[in-house]
Amino acid sequence: MYPIRFENLYYEKVWGGRDFESFRDNLPEGNIGESWDIACHNNGTGVVANGELKGLNFNELISKYGTAVLGTNVDLERFPLLVKLINSKEKLSVQVHPGDEYAAKHEGDNGKTEAWYVVDAKPGASLIVGTKNCTKEEFEAAIKNSTVENYLNKIEVKKGDCFLINSGLVHAICEGVIIAEIQQNSDVTYRVYDYGRPREIHVDKALDVIDFNLQCENLKGNEESFKGYKKSLLCENEYFGIENLVIETNLETTSNLEHFDILTCVDGHGYISGANFNEEIKIGDSLLIPASLGKYEIKGNITVLRSYPVAQ
Repeated sequence: MYPIRFENLYYEKVWGGRDFESFRDNLPEGNIGESWDIACHNNGTGVVANGELKGLNFNELISKYGTAVLGTNVDLERFPLLVKLINSKEKLSVQVHPGDEYAAKHEGDNGKTEAWYVVDAKPGASLIVGTKNCTKEEFEAAIKNSTVENYLNKIEVKKGDCFLINSGLVHAICEGVIIAEIQQNSDVTYRVYDYGRPREIHVDKALDVIDFNLQCENLKGNEESFKGYKKSLLCENEYFGIENLVIETNLETTSNLEHFDILTCVDGHGYISGANFNEEIKIGDSLLIPASLGKYEIKGNITVLRSYPVAQ
């Protein structure tokens, strides 16, 4: 086994942009809003882009190698996570995601809890995370009379900020950011408000699932220093954990036989090396670390998110 890279799956969006070009040379034409980089979903399944497994799609990879790739404590029937990059030239819709029970009943999909890490932000860029000063009834009335923006918690953000977006939390990405998103493997979104765009909104379902008690939290974690690197746990919930690894020279580590890891580079340039491999990793890249990989080293001046599934 070796660190597995997948072909980028690009999606054009009405709100998308061209900012991925600052670190990628394979961007298709159009306003590209999303790049699905570790994905095994009906709406997008990655294909291995490197090494001897090149050309296998993700489902084939799991079918052929099973726990050697995913780990002994991961359900082989459905890959649990999805990692993507988002680039917004314009505001995304104000939206909310359902939890597992509601999504299974109404959409035949998983619920969607996600985390956002700000990879880049233009001056004055902002995100909407949660509501403020309103009840469900007041928010419903605001949707009807187009005053929703009065009740949205809009915050200015900078590179390195990170937010947990639980299912039920109203949210929106605004102009001028690149976000690395680690999420449950789901593609269910309910639009609450779309700034006048002629797209479907889902008011009834959204109001069913919004939790007005959820609050915005910028995840930092307690940073620990080690020889060659620093580490902090940004979050760990029932679906996934995310560590922030700031590598100054190198980090020697070992894969976990119980679960895969995903390494997402959010700054810098380096290499992942082991007994029989040496893979480059740079800003914007995500690689799957198979559970059976064994010892490996991350080298360079580089900041990496290490995300992993939490057993259900």
